[in-house]
Amino acid sequence: MSSERAPGLPHVDAVTPAVLVLPGPVSRGETPRLCDEARALLEATRAGVIVCDVGGLGPPGLAVVDLLARLELTARRVGGRIRLRDPDPALHALLDLVGLRFESETEGQVEQREPPLRVEEAVEPGDPAV
Repeated sequence: MSSERAPGLPHVDAVTPAVLVLPGPVSRGETPRLCDEARALLEATRAGVIVCDVGGLGPPGLAVVDLLARLELTARRVGGRIRLRDPDPALHALLDLVGLRFESETEGQVEQREPPLRVEEAVEPGDPAV
């Protein structure tokens, strides 16, 4: 019997994030159920990330912001995160306004949001004016 390893990399399973489709419009009564679904998906897949499809939520409002914040907290409690798929630009603006940051997924690629405008960086003495 040989204990020789096969050449190349060991077998690695690619972990695909689970997708949670958020139906619109959302009500406060649905939030606990959706948080339970998110927790169950994270625990079942062990992917560490849930992709929340927010394309069907409709116009963003504070109920949507509350839902996304609670989903993110739920995910963090079990060691994960959420990523948004198909977010409306108005939703990004509203999330920026309340200070929440989420990664977005576009065409299967993760997009990092730019920091909000009017953020001033530290200026060192002698730096040229821009």
